[in-house]
Amino acid sequence: MESVAYSPDGRHIISGSFDRSIRIWDAETGAAVGKPLEGHTGTVRSVAYSPNGWYITSGSEDTTIGIWDAETGAAIGKPLEGHMGGVWSVAYAPNGQHITSGSYDNSIRIWDAETGAAVGIPVVGHTGVVRSVVYTPDGRHIISGSEDTTIRVWDAKTGAPVGKPLEGHTDCVWSVACSPNGQHIISGSGDRTIRIWNAETGAAIGRSLGGHTWEVYSVAYTPDGQHIISGAGDRAIRVWDARTGAAIGNLVDGHAKPVQSVAYSPDGRYIASGSNDYTIRIWNADTGAVVGGPLMGHTDIVWSVAFSPNGRHVVSGARDTTIRIWSTDTGAAISSPLEGHTQNVGCVAYSPNGRRIISGSDDATIRIWDAETGTAIGGPITGHNNNVRSVAYTPDGRHIISGSRDRTIRIWDAETGAAVNSPIEGHTSGVFSVAYSPHGQRIISGSGDRTIRIWAADTGAAIGKPLEGHTGVVWSVAYSPNGQHIISASADKTIRIWDAHTGGAVGYPLKAHTASVRSIACSPDGRRVVSGSHDTTIHVWDIFPHPPNQFSSACNPSDANFCAQPDASGWVRDPKNGLLYWVPPDCCTGLYSPALLTIPPTSHTRSVSLGFEDFVFGTSWTQIFNRTNS
Repeated sequence: MESVAYSPDGRHIISGSFDRSIRIWDAETGAAVGKPLEGHTGTVRSVAYSPNGWYITSGSEDTTIGIWDAETGAAIGKPLEGHMGGVWSVAYAPNGQHITSGSYDNSIRIWDAETGAAVGIPVVGHTGVVRSVVYTPDGRHIISGSEDTTIRVWDAKTGAPVGKPLEGHTDCVWSVACSPNGQHIISGSGDRTIRIWNAETGAAIGRSLGGHTWEVYSVAYTPDGQHIISGAGDRAIRVWDARTGAAIGNLVDGHAKPVQSVAYSPDGRYIASGSNDYTIRIWNADTGAVVGGPLMGHTDIVWSVAFSPNGRHVVSGARDTTIRIWSTDTGAAISSPLEGHTQNVGCVAYSPNGRRIISGSDDATIRIWDAETGTAIGGPITGHNNNVRSVAYTPDGRHIISGSRDRTIRIWDAETGAAVNSPIEGHTSGVFSVAYSPHGQRIISGSGDRTIRIWAADTGAAIGKPLEGHTGVVWSVAYSPNGQHIISASADKTIRIWDAHTGGAVGYPLKAHTASVRSIACSPDGRRVVSGSHDTTIHVWDIFPHPPNQFSSACNPSDANFCAQPDASGWVRDPKNGLLYWVPPDCCTGLYSPALLTIPPTSHTRSVSLGFEDFVFGTSWTQIFNRTNS
């Protein structure tokens, strides 16, 4: 889809597409209205309604402009021909009498909307493709934005230039718009900025508006002229104060792409997440409301995030090979990016005292950084012969542990970077996650071989058998703060809980995500687990709402803390494996209880709610029967 526009009465939306058609949609229901408008032989780059809503005009790469009856979808007359290149933008004059068009041939043309005849000669002056054209509200002028990096103003009657080109952008101007009162012009550019201009003098007003991490393809004013809205290739929609230029927020509250990493703040009040959409976000752990971000600066997937021990900063590692440090209060980047890795940075972590940051990379190295200055401490730590996918400090900060695609786990001296003991081997596929027990005596690891393993931290010896149950890659593992449980997340879309001493599974797999679960973290009080998934959502689970010695006895569905999960056949069971109730299999995914919070709350993920107002259970079915309810 290349272009969309609302009808003047707001009842319909039109769209132009790569498939060479125009479609009309019901704005309230989203249903298609009538058949596609067909006739163009190239991509439809731009569409617009006439001011009275009776007609639609379209511009196409086939070099023509079409005019259509908005009610019947019938073409009106022949296509308007004259451009020597594809038509990138079209617009109606406020009185509906003329249409203007901008083209790949670097020119602008004006057409009689009733007859389709060209009005005057082509308007020339740009030295690059004309990407955007728009009339001023009074219809006296046409504004154009071009690949030549300039904005120009033209007399709508004569086509003569009005004043000099508006210069300031350093890349293609993709979109231009005029304020409702006609006093200001805004422009969005490939240089990732928005600029505001005085429409009368052409002077730039204030500094450029920065925040997008990709080319700005579209800009518009709100009807009252108080705000500017911008859309960019970074998939973000931003809102700005039109008077001050201050950023007000982002209309997309959730991640637009898979969530790769999640972390709890030390006080348990906040959750940080990193995503394929290149951003980091901070959420309220209780309500799921976004409280910070999107934190923008990375230019590729954010693989890992971690809070500093004091909670004041978040560190992130990304595929753009950099590490960034952010203020959790302001969202501002602290210093320049930490550079040194030559490939994707897949994992980051703070030392327990918060003075250092460690990072692991696809360049097979680990690096240590000064958390305050961002400078590298010593050279890279080498030893792995494949991607380093997970790093962590021991609780006392004396050692660093790393897991790699080379199937090994290594322990390093945190001060010198020297290897401690031989590599820990046993997994038959890459090691994607490692973690220390709270007391530092054990190590757990999750692997592509679908297992979790427990190791003695001092000797590297395997403890017990592998923990088996997942049917996909184990992407993330964590200990509960009291060390009694292990939590794991997998590509099989589930989270599992294990007894850390026996290795036995505790309860049934937790199912709510609809795609691979890439990251988990336990809250500092040990009662909750947060998970991030490729389904773009984050879930917060009340895994341990009761003290550990009561956990196995919590089985009353009407308890607000009860978090039951159906087995493969849909049955929910009590801790002694007795049947409690049955849920239809097609309702099991997304099953909601008071113990599950989905972030963002407006997620597309379906939730299924169960009511227990009249629920009763007993040792036999005769105790459940109640004649008054029969």
